[in-house]
Amino acid sequence: MSDQLHPNVVRVVDAASARGLTISTRRFPEGTKTAADAAAAIGVTVGQIVKSLVFGVDGEIVMALVSGSNQLDETKLAVAAGGAKCTRVDADAVRQATGYPIGGVPPLGLATQMRIFIDPDLLQYDEVWAAAGTWNDVFAIKPDSLVLSTGGLIADLKRHG
Repeated sequence: MSDQLHPNVVRVVDAASARGLTISTRRFPEGTKTAADAAAAIGVTVGQIVKSLVFGVDGEIVMALVSGSNQLDETKLAVAAGGAKCTRVDADAVRQATGYPIGGVPPLGLATQMRIFIDPDLLQYDEVWAAAGTWNDVFAIKPDSLVLSTGGLIADLKRHG
């Protein structure tokens, strides 16, 4: 890498390393703000993109890791978390809970401990790609490593129809 890693990316790489994972990040100057942007930049299917979505469930901040080809069913997330109501949280709450900006939230190296729920559709791929702390940086990870390293619970989160 010719340029220095962003401090957020360093935090993600260090968090992976602390869990026994070696990850290699890739930077895309044009950005990877949407799942489609990320898939096109990396050269993979949109389903291989991990969307890190942060919500409140009965006041608890939780994260859903969802396949880029799926939409989150907020009711299913609430049920998975054992709650009644799932609500969106604003960008400030996301940054406070995760330590990262919306669009760059990684599944590892979070600022606070939070429960993580994982879309089973991610498990069908040999590798998936997640944000590495910025809009421009991503990393590949095997789905089973994603589950193990995040302590995530696999749950049906996909919106149908």
